[in-house]
Amino acid sequence: MNISLTQIFIATVMIGVVFALVFLFREYLARNSERRMIGMLVSVGLDPTITVSGDAAMIMKEVRQRCSTCASEDVCERWLKSNDKDDNSFCPNSKVFEILKIHS
Repeated sequence: MNISLTQIFIATVMIGVVFALVFLFREYLARNSERRMIGMLVSVGLDPTITVSGDAAMIMKEVRQRCSTCASEDVCERWLKSNDKDDNSFCPNSKVFEILKIHS
């Protein structure tokens, strides 16, 4: 079988496009996760600058990790858009946010 340079070029471009799409999708997910995390912080009464605070940097790193792998994204989106901000027990970080609120 004789593969032409054009076919090799097209295959290379297609592979590049796939990698670019995967990268862009992961960036999209990360930005949405960060937006939800900040929204949750504000909704529970915490200052969003805590994410860069020296005292809570390690805690926020773990919070960010939990948020980025959360399976309750849809519930979180609906909760953030609703006016009823009572029960956020669906959030894997809810207990951490309660503790941070007490100590802030």
